[in-house]
Amino acid sequence: MSDGLRERKKLQTRRAISGVALELFRERGFDNVSVAEIAAKAGISKMTVFNYFPAKEDIVLGPLEEHVGDPAAIAEGKAPGEPVVAAFRRAFLERLEGRAPETGLNDDPALLQVLNLISETPPMVVRIFGFRHRSEQLLVEALRDPAAGPHDLRARLVAGHLTGLWYTLQGENVRRIIGGERAGEVYPDAVAAANLGFDLLADGIGDYGAW
Repeated sequence: MSDGLRERKKLQTRRAISGVALELFRERGFDNVSVAEIAAKAGISKMTVFNYFPAKEDIVLGPLEEHVGDPAAIAEGKAPGEPVVAAFRRAFLERLEGRAPETGLNDDPALLQVLNLISETPPMVVRIFGFRHRSEQLLVEALRDPAAGPHDLRARLVAGHLTGLWYTLQGENVRRIIGGERAGEVYPDAVAAANLGFDLLADGIGDYGAW
């Protein structure tokens, strides 16, 4: 079997497990479904489920964890001399236009199901905060001035402001989408809110990171 075919089969299995699990979670609630039941319905072994998802929560949260490094990647990938706030504004607006899930502006039914499931499951909410902390720490490392040593306070403050704004904008979009509004309806307000937030941040941070 070629590497490409092997990877496609792995992706198909991963998606099949997620689909079955989310269906069961929707019907009976997250806490009332066991990994053994997910495996049985998917026609695979319990060990196979754990090979793809180390914990039951990972079936739901795995796609979110893929974006933990996004803020650091934005900072590291900005144009030479571009202020870091400008880079984040550009990235957020581009993702809003593309209805990227990490902006909260996505009304796909499967995603809405996941968002509702997370909001109703306290352990997963706690995991989300863990993702955010790791994301911020990765951004601190991307922004850190080597001359300032390992405890660059300015980098930590800037990272906190940037990630805080991103999650505030994301949360407002999610609130409206979960409330029943369509992404297309929310989009103009989401763009205006993003520009307002980044304007306020730019006034405070200035051209920090324009190296």
